[in-house]
Amino acid sequence: MPRRIESLFVKGPAGRLEAILEEPEDRDPIECALVCHPHPQHGGTMHTKAVYRTARGLRRAGSAVLRFNYRGVNLSEGEYDHGVGEVEDARSALSLLLSRYPTLPLTIAGFSFGSRIALKLGCELAYPRRLIAVGFPTVYKDRSYLGGCAVPRFFVQSDNDEFGPLSELEPLVNSLPSPAKLIVIPAADHYFAGALPLLEEVIAAIP
Repeated sequence: MPRRIESLFVKGPAGRLEAILEEPEDRDPIECALVCHPHPQHGGTMHTKAVYRTARGLRRAGSAVLRFNYRGVNLSEGEYDHGVGEVEDARSALSLLLSRYPTLPLTIAGFSFGSRIALKLGCELAYPRRLIAVGFPTVYKDRSYLGGCAVPRFFVQSDNDEFGPLSELEPLVNSLPSPAKLIVIPAADHYFAGALPLLEEVIAAIP
């Protein structure tokens, strides 16, 4: 069956948000997933390689995946809002995703800055099946949103992540209420250089 790919706009709090919705290639979706991209002021978009690979891994596992651009990125309206408005952008994208797939389990994922957005939004909610934080940046010291989070969290990290070194992330993950798991991938840097196919495989295999 041909894979459904739909380019669309989401009604966001600061204007319309550019988005892409993709379904699995080989089956009807068994889950839906929202994927958040890295920092918009450092070139992050929904087309960033690690975001694309994360979305592709989720589709291989049976998810219908919605990627979107935060306010002010490419065709999305508005201006950068220091992570506050970007959480609300993600909430708007999630509302559209859930309206399309109201009966399916939900995953929220994100890469780098987007992993913080995914965790902030996902930990507010009781219903996601899991949260996937790829390349979590430990350089941001505010982690209050992680306390008391009962949603299963998976941290997928390069072993050479310059913005989230394992020496900082391992004790953080170990300090979190369960269930929380760290998955380490051998890669050259934060962006999973040389290991993007492996990142996709790891994402597809997360239970």
